[in-house]
Amino acid sequence: MKIEIKLRDQKRTVEISRAGGGLHFALDGRSLEADAFEIAPGIYSILIGGQSFEARVDTTGGALRVSVAGREYAAEIVDPRQWKRYRSGAIEVEGRQQVIASMPGKVVRVLAAAGDIVEAGKGLVVIEAMKMQNEVRSPKSGTVERMLVTEGQAVNSGDVLAIVI
Repeated sequence: MKIEIKLRDQKRTVEISRAGGGLHFALDGRSLEADAFEIAPGIYSILIGGQSFEARVDTTGGALRVSVAGREYAAEIVDPRQWKRYRSGAIEVEGRQQVIASMPGKVVRVLAAAGDIVEAGKGLVVIEAMKMQNEVRSPKSGTVERMLVTEGQAVNSGDVLAIVI
């Protein structure tokens, strides 16, 4: 997948491809050794040159905001049709995935059960935190192997909510 991103009034070309079971990145044609995993919808764990980063990507309101290491960046996809086309499947995570609570709260609804077939991005659980309800979504298409929470249950940040295979 090749996309152009406008970041701080500069156009950058990002290429992402699968290589040997992982992902290969190139920034403006320069190869970049990095490991990236989507640990929860919109939250990525990235390892570059031995340094670990957590990136949060927010696309609400049509804008693209990326938060890394306490800094927030506004970005723009130059050809949004290309982004939408690849967003759901090209970088979909693989293998057995644990769906993790990103913040403490209370489970107010369980939207899927063990054995359910789900698409990437489908809601699995709704957690209420700080008087707001947040839908936790499946990071991949697959089958819900286990649902580890019930309605009314309190959860902490980092707790495993479900497993999708």
